[in-house]
Amino acid sequence: MKLNLSNLRFLRTRKSLISQTRAMTQNPDPKPDPSQVLDDILCSEQRDGQIEETVDTAPASLGSPSRVLSIDTRVERAWAHWKKLGRPKYIVAPMVDNSELPFRLLCQKYGAQAAYTPMLHSRIFTETEKYRNQEFTTCKEDRPLFVQFCANDPDTLLEAAKRVEPYCDYVDINLGCPQRIARRGNYGAFLMDNLPLVKSLVEKLAQNLNVPVSCKIRIFPNLEDTLKYAKMLEDAGCSLLAVHGRTRDEKDGKKFRADWSAIKEVKNAMRIPVLANGNVRCIEDVDNCIKETGVEGVLSAETLLENPAAFAGFRTAEWAKDNEEEGFVDGGLDQGDLVVEYLKLCEKHPVPWRMIRSHVHKMLGEWFRIHPQVREQLNAQNILTFEFLYGLVDQLRELGGRVPLYKKKKIDTLTPQDSPQRV
Repeated sequence: MKLNLSNLRFLRTRKSLISQTRAMTQNPDPKPDPSQVLDDILCSEQRDGQIEETVDTAPASLGSPSRVLSIDTRVERAWAHWKKLGRPKYIVAPMVDNSELPFRLLCQKYGAQAAYTPMLHSRIFTETEKYRNQEFTTCKEDRPLFVQFCANDPDTLLEAAKRVEPYCDYVDINLGCPQRIARRGNYGAFLMDNLPLVKSLVEKLAQNLNVPVSCKIRIFPNLEDTLKYAKMLEDAGCSLLAVHGRTRDEKDGKKFRADWSAIKEVKNAMRIPVLANGNVRCIEDVDNCIKETGVEGVLSAETLLENPAAFAGFRTAEWAKDNEEEGFVDGGLDQGDLVVEYLKLCEKHPVPWRMIRSHVHKMLGEWFRIHPQVREQLNAQNILTFEFLYGLVDQLRELGGRVPLYKKKKIDTLTPQDSPQRV
C-alpha cells in the first residue's frame, strides 16, 4: 500500500506494531529549488511513490545530550551503551548504495550482529523528501543500526541526524570516504585536512542528540597524527570509533593491506569502544583481527558483497582453495541461494533497482564468469523485474557448473566413509 508521508508525519504508535517498513522521515519539506545543482547527489534511477509502512521503535538513548558531561561520564556511558547492544563483533560496513535494508537483513540472517546504512548525504537528506524516502528505510529487526552521514556543515548534519535519531543506535559521521565524489563535495576522508571542522561536526551532534555519535576514519601516514586525530574525536564527544587501517590514498584494498598495527595503537590510546576495518575475507580473519588489535568488533564490506554469509563461516571457492590444508567441504549453500533470499527481502522491503542490480552482479560474479552470456542478458535489461531476476538464477542452475560456498570440515559432518580414523 502506498502512503503519503505528508499525512503521516505524526504516525508514531507503539500499540500497533506494523510488520512492514516505510521510509523514515518526520517532516515533509517544501519543494527543493529546481535550479539548485545537485552535482554531488549520490544516487540515480530513483523510483517515485515507493513509500513503505514502518514500525516505530524507541530511541536508543544515552539519557540526555552530553553538553555538560565530563569525559569520564561520557566514556562510562559509551561503554554502557555498547554493552546494552550486546557488544556486536560482526558488523556490516557502510557501503554507498550497497548496505541497504534488505542486504542488512540478509547479512543478519547469516551472522552479522550490527550494520551501518549506506552513506547518506546530509544536505540532500534534509532538503529532498524523495531522497529520504528511498535511501533510508528500516524495520524493527534492523538493529543495532548505525545511520551514517557525510557532511561539512554542523547545522545541516544535526538537522539530518534529528530525523533518524528515533530509529537507530548510533548516528555515524563518515570521515573515511576516499573517492573523488568526496573530494568534490568536501566530505569523508578529505575533511582530514580541516580538523577544526571535523571537531565541530562531532561536538554539534554530541551536544544535541540523545543517541551516541560514532565516527569512521582512515589513518594518516604518520601514526602520531592518527593518534592525535582519534583522541580529538573522543574529546569532542565521539562514543565509538571505527578505524579503517588504510590511508586516504590507499583506495585499492587488493593492492594495499590494512595496517592492523596502527589500529592496535589507536585502540590502546582510546577510552571508548573501537572497531576495525580492513583485511577481512573470512570469519577467521575477524577473529584474528580482534586478537591482534584488541578491538571490540570488525567491519566487513567487499567480502560481504560477494558472500553475505561470510560471518556464518562460509567461504567462496577462492578463499577455501587458499586454505586447502584446513579442510573445506561444500556448505550446502551457494550464491544463487543468497540471491533468491535477497530478492525476496527486496520484495518485502522495496529499494531502488540500481541497488538490486549491483548486488546481483556481485553475488553471481563467479557464475557469470562461467556463463558470461547470462551476465550480458542482465546488462542488456534496462528495466528489471523480480521475475526476470529469478529467471536468471534458474537459467544458471539449468546450465550447470554450480559454484558452492564452503565451510570448514567438522568431525560431526563427516560421512561414514570419512570417519575420523580414516582422515
